[in-house]
Amino acid sequence: MQNPEIDKYISTFPQDVQARLNQLRALIADMAPDAVEAMAYGMPGYKLNKKPFIYFGGFKNHIGFYPIPSGVEAFRQEFVDYSTSKGGIKFPHDKAIPFDMIKKIIKFRITENQKA
Repeated sequence: MQNPEIDKYISTFPQDVQARLNQLRALIADMAPDAVEAMAYGMPGYKLNKKPFIYFGGFKNHIGFYPIPSGVEAFRQEFVDYSTSKGGIKFPHDKAIPFDMIKKIIKFRITENQKA
């Protein structure tokens, strides 16, 4: 179920960024239908099995994707063309979002979340 606070958050961005955020949101919802949406840390976030799962956010020059530090570390070598931090990956607006890679991370996080 979509959270109206997240609808409002996404609506504050330019149309092209809104489209990117909505694509990411739809992918998470499709792959993890039991995840619960809520605003957290000022951005859209998800809990699965009542535990932190994934977050994302829009910024001036990029989309931030935050699959918890383990989700970044497990796939760091596959994101050498992107700026990463301990817990996040930046997808610049001038590059396509690598949805195939994001799908791998979501699957990884679902499995990891179910074990914890």
